[in-house]
Amino acid sequence: MKLNLLSCNAQRPDRRAIANCIAEISSNIDGALSKELTAILLEGDAVTIEMEDRNSGSALRALRKLSIDYEFME
Repeated sequence: MKLNLLSCNAQRPDRRAIANCIAEISSNIDGALSKELTAILLEGDAVTIEMEDRNSGSALRALRKLSIDYEFME
């Protein structure tokens, strides 16, 4: 399943927590790439990630907890 991460609405976003969340929920992103994607997301650009279906419920909760808006691509 593909997710498009649109924006982060947190008043003070936790870069490390967002990067860790992206690395954990995605099926093909490592720690270094997740940090780069976090920086892109916090600058205001959308980021697309591939997510495994079996983690979808907990992954979406983690994104909502971090105040990240997302949409499904597939």
